[in-house]
Parts: sequence; C-alpha cells; structure tokens
Amino acid sequence: MFRLIALCLMLASPAVAQEFLALARVDVAQSQLRDDGDGLVLDLHLSLAVPYRVFTLDDPRRVVLDFREVDWRGASRAAMLNADNAFDLRFGPLRPGWSRMVIDLAAPMVVTEAGMQVDTDTGLALLHLVLAPALAAEFADRAGAPVDQGWADLVVSDPTQAAPVQKDGPLVVAIDAGHGGIDPGALRAGVREADVMLALAFDVAEAINRTGSMRAVLIRDADFFVPLEGRMTHSRRVGADAFISLHADALEEGGAHGASVYTLAADPIDGASTRMAERHERGDLLAGLDLTGQDDRIAGLLMDLARLETGPSGVRLADALVREMGRAGVRMNSRPRRAGKLAVLNAPDFASVLIEVGFLSSDVDRAALTSLDGRAAIAVGIAAGLTAWADAEAARAPLIRQ
Repeated sequence: MFRLIALCLMLASPAVAQEFLALARVDVAQSQLRDDGDGLVLDLHLSLAVPYRVFTLDDPRRVVLDFREVDWRGASRAAMLNADNAFDLRFGPLRPGWSRMVIDLAAPMVVTEAGMQVDTDTGLALLHLVLAPALAAEFADRAGAPVDQGWADLVVSDPTQAAPVQKDGPLVVAIDAGHGGIDPGALRAGVREADVMLALAFDVAEAINRTGSMRAVLIRDADFFVPLEGRMTHSRRVGADAFISLHADALEEGGAHGASVYTLAADPIDGASTRMAERHERGDLLAGLDLTGQDDRIAGLLMDLARLETGPSGVRLADALVREMGRAGVRMNSRPRRAGKLAVLNAPDFASVLIEVGFLSSDVDRAALTSLDGRAAIAVGIAAGLTAWADAEAARAPLIRQ
C-alpha cells in the first residue's frame, strides 16, 4: 500500500518542499508527463523518497522541480513526455548532490496538487503533480523561485567549497567548462558540448599547471550544472586573477569554423556575438534559475567595466590568446577577436574572456575537439597566451596608478 507522505495544494504559496534522505532512481517505464484536459499531470516513480520542492518561473513559463537527489540514468524525454500542453521536458544533475527537472509549459498553469506517496512495504515512492490552466496574470503573480534557507546552496554556492588562496602565490586561472548537467550545450553527431568542454578544461588545466608560474582551478570537474552566479562566486573564492570560459557552438546553417576569443562589450557588435549572448543568458533561465530583474544590474556592471582596469586587461589577454593559439597550430576563425554583451564576462575583479574553441557543426573542428592531439594544441596555445599576458601585465604593474 502507498502511504501519502505529502499532499500540497498550491493556492497561494509559490513553492513546496519536502524533506527525506538518500538517492533515488527513476522508474522510466512507469513515469510520465501527460495531458489532463488543458492541464498536465506528472507521475514520477522513484526507488525511494527524497527531498524535493516545486515552483514556477516566468519568461519562459516553466515548472521547476528540485531533488536531493535523483539519478536520471536511463530516463529520456521521448520515453516520459506524452503531452501537447508542454513544449519540453528536461532533467539532469544540477550540481553535486542536487538534481532538477524542468517542464516548459505551452500555456499558463499553476500547480494545484503536489505530493509524494511511499509504499510502506517496498519503500518505492511516487511523486504526483497536477497543473491546471490559469490566467497569465495569475501565473505571473505566483511565479518565482522561493526564498528558502535550506535550498540556498542550489543557486549561489560554489560547487567545491574551495578555501580562499593568498594573492602572493601563483597566478590563479579559473577554467569554466561550458554547460553541464541539465544543460548539455550544443549537440552534433553524438558529441555533447558539455562533455568535450570538460575534457578540454582538464587538458588546459594540466598545461597551465605545468608552467609552474600559474595554477588552474576548474569551475566544474564533472557533469553537473553551475549557474552563472556560482561560477563567479567560486572564481572569487579561489582568488582568480583570470577567468576563461570554454565553449564550442553549433550552427544550423553556414560553414563557420575555427576558434575565436570574446571580450566584454556594452553592446553586441555582430550576429555571432548576439547569438553567443543569447545562448549564455538563456542557459540559466532554461535550467530553471530565476534571473528576473537582473538586466539592469548587469547593464550597470557592463557600463562600469569600461572604466576598470580588468576590462582593458581582458582585452590584452584575448589578444595574447589569439596570437599564441595561432602559433600553436590551432585552427582560428576568420575573425578571431570578437566582443559581446556576455554576462559570464561581467566580473569587475578579474580579467575575463570566453573562448569559442571551434564549432561542433564543423566536421574538422569536431574531429579536433574530440582528439587528444587537437585538444592538446588548444591547451598549449591557451597556456602560452596566459603566460605572455601575465608577463606583460607584470611589466605594466608599476605604471598603474594606485
């Protein structure tokens, strides 16, 4: 017999959270998101009960379920999504110890029922969620990530809890392997951007550490998602002097190929920069994070950066990376230096660049990124660029007005 553990009517509260312990596996054969008239019903069958919460977010409209923790191996959108009232269903690791499911809604809906039942004989659990149609104004009024101290780590804490380092040690470089977990990034020919960038991040870190004058710190070292604020928090906590974000785009059309290096600009300057900004700004949104109201703050930081030393320093770092990557034999884009309004580059306290190391939609780039030799050339070029930049910055230091 199933015993009802939690049954929550969300008539006013924006979120529901329930506390249990341990890791749960999904029974994919029984689990399904299906239409219920103009609404939706989610039945998620788990091997045991775990802590969870559910809330809605707007623009785009979606339902977010956080778990501590669910193992999604074997689960797929095709197997579990059987609904016209939902555009998409995504799930995966969010960060160590945390998992997330996101339902993209085709119309405004509110959660009217949320509960987890547990079979007292087997320990198996069933999470039952019901969503009913609502007016757009009602949805917007209820939407929002809850302020819950017990779940605060899910959004803002760094993934590794690293201790601060002293600034008189080696130059510290934060390496951000793009995407991860619930956000796989671009996908071509069975190759996921998140996986390739993680492999490249390890190669780059090794090349940096071999210099003896620099120390690399990985923002993520496994397949989990780190939100934008978490990447910045971790970089500051380890005392980063430079921040490098690694990505590999994929285009539906055209033959773009080769690496390019992005620095911060107040406004995108071309189509590629605009597309890159849209990909990154929507990454946190589609993962379920609530970035409502952040545009004004980010815009202010972007304007302020033009007057800070880290802005010009980032430009000099990008120039050095383009030069040294080319010397290392890396295939470069016809326009290897670009600038865009990228939130990942808005930190005012360290030089930041984003390297588009190639395009997964290019057969040649994809082959290089999935080979040891191809990634080694990129890693060598990045390490050499960082070294040249660090030497030049050290020579400039006495000239900087204190």
